[in-house]
Amino acid sequence: MDRLQTRELAYFVAVAEELHFGRAAERLGIAQPPLSRAISRLERRMGVPLLERNSRKVTLTPAGEVFLTESRRALDAVDAAVRRAQRAGRPASRLVLVMKAGGDCGLLPDILAAYRTVPDAIPVDIVLCSAHERAQMIRDGRADVGLLHRSNADLTGLDTEDLLTEDQVVVLPHNHHLADRASVRLADLEGETMPHWSADPPNSPDRLSVRDVGQLMQLIALGRAVAVVPASVRGQLRDDLTCVPVTDAPPTTLLLAWPQGHRASALAAFVRTATTIAAHRQQTPSRIKRRRMHATQPST
Repeated sequence: MDRLQTRELAYFVAVAEELHFGRAAERLGIAQPPLSRAISRLERRMGVPLLERNSRKVTLTPAGEVFLTESRRALDAVDAAVRRAQRAGRPASRLVLVMKAGGDCGLLPDILAAYRTVPDAIPVDIVLCSAHERAQMIRDGRADVGLLHRSNADLTGLDTEDLLTEDQVVVLPHNHHLADRASVRLADLEGETMPHWSADPPNSPDRLSVRDVGQLMQLIALGRAVAVVPASVRGQLRDDLTCVPVTDAPPTTLLLAWPQGHRASALAAFVRTATTIAAHRQQTPSRIKRRRMHATQPST
């Protein structure tokens, strides 16, 4: 079978989403008969029915459901390729990095400083956004690389490199009844309000959502919420907040993500730099701990 054209995929996606040839034709700006013929021709070429048609409705076959998912992905990939090529062709190329505000575990200043010294470096633009937006912006070509946490990111279509694994702490107002504890367990936090990260307003009055670290800290300071977060948040705490280790919370892993299979020299240099800085940071605490242990050992 000859390679399909993007126009054929776009025709099928429109019909599959509208489940109505007339509405799909109007959406595409073409007449209905050519659209019907194009879909029939596509089914003959593929050798499987994609749609069930009768006088009252159009429905997707199992093959059609699979093809809709893959067609959307293919069209998105084409759009992303165009965006990346357009950005790469500009006179002054830039590397676009997406991250959540405060979501770099304190690594980014050192990464950027080291990256500026490497031969393949280009200027870095930083875009702050939610977890869902970060992964999507990398996939669709609006961003080149992103800092995400493995536990809450969809990594489909991305290559990744783990940077730093941290224990978690709970952030509390100073007057919270757990604030003076040396540590807590997740069971101790039952009944507490835990906000959700979201780029959109909450869809229910019972759901507390935040968009950035500033909002989160304000809600905690007001006694409206507590949050279990990576331990590196200690460096961003306000004076009226404290944090307590959560002994049974799973560790979190900060990772670097970029489009699958992409090997541009500026991107590759950034990934190498980030992993080197993160490896040094990960090793430093253990070296300090070993020195302290050695210093406290009794002499013989």
